[in-house]
Amino acid sequence: MHVSDPEGTPSPVSAPRHVAAATAWRGGRAALAMATACAVLGACATKPLIPYSTDTPPLILAPATQAGIADQRGRFREIYCAVLEARGAEVPDNRPCEDALTRVGKEPAPTGRPVDLGQSRLHLLAVVVPGVGYDCFRPWLDSPNTVISHLRRFGFDASLLDVDALSSSANNARQIRDALMAMPAPDGPPRIVLIGYSKGAPDVLEALVAYPEIRSRLAAVVSAAGAVGGSPLADDAEQYQADLLRHVPGATCTSGDGGAVQSLRPAIRKAWLAQHPLPAGLRYYSIVTFPHPGHISSILTSSYDKLSRVDPRNDSQLIFYDQLIPGSTLLAYVNADHWALAVPIARMHPTIGALFVTQNAYPREALVEAILRFVEEDMTEPIR
Repeated sequence: MHVSDPEGTPSPVSAPRHVAAATAWRGGRAALAMATACAVLGACATKPLIPYSTDTPPLILAPATQAGIADQRGRFREIYCAVLEARGAEVPDNRPCEDALTRVGKEPAPTGRPVDLGQSRLHLLAVVVPGVGYDCFRPWLDSPNTVISHLRRFGFDASLLDVDALSSSANNARQIRDALMAMPAPDGPPRIVLIGYSKGAPDVLEALVAYPEIRSRLAAVVSAAGAVGGSPLADDAEQYQADLLRHVPGATCTSGDGGAVQSLRPAIRKAWLAQHPLPAGLRYYSIVTFPHPGHISSILTSSYDKLSRVDPRNDSQLIFYDQLIPGSTLLAYVNADHWALAVPIARMHPTIGALFVTQNAYPREALVEAILRFVEEDMTEPIR
């Protein structure tokens, strides 16, 4: 999700194959950027689709069970619903809470406790690490700081942490370390909530393991549609395809170490998780994108269909269980596709939104506020 408004970037592996097609377009920068967003990784397999269903209790599936997930969806729903109701038309793309979240399996009951919507006591700072290609698309998106301005009204804050658009998670982990260590050391409880969107999540996790000096600066770590377990789509992609993003008009990204796509392959991510237990003593949370099929933008339906050959419970780029940090607290299943969670394409380019990114509207400002309010409330409790 984005802040500067880096609410993200066209996903980990979906960007590659459209730049070539884009040259046939004559609509300038916007057409080329959307063409680049169109490729969505290629051919579909011939296996029949597995029926979509939200009935299977997700926490009894093997990946989630092995991850030891704590389910706090009931309380998060209370907080998020209260934020949405209180903010109303103040936030763009507001929608009823029941439509903003997806009910999956048996969700824990609400607690009935009141929700504090006043000024933050801890003044938490959301530091967002974006996904693949953000610097390539940043000039074209040219999005305003709506998340930041919204959060500051309530005593929170946010910033974007710049990482290489096309480099490996190991490379970006070092950049995360350097950026965090350059910030003033906390003179009280840590305030930074480090949010990894898409490939930003494995970048963050590698930083936590490789650089223990950053841990004392963090209040919490959040995967927001994070590619924690990688994406099967990356198995059919090559780095040279991602590298085409450098040729989007106005792109500021470089090739870096050229390891972005490899870092997203499931075998790589799962092997890394098996060999690198996450450090204890930190609070980990997961926000999972789990949209109803009608909430997938038209430009993303081909990648959604392709990924559905593996599991239809996907956001067009990631299967739901691959977004969970092992041992984390599950906050929500969000009724939004991978881009809608973080990339405000339709807001900034309405015509493209109407034609291609048809399900991009989502109340991101309210969602980030709800995440920070949950974390602040949870910080009064012992780490589970």
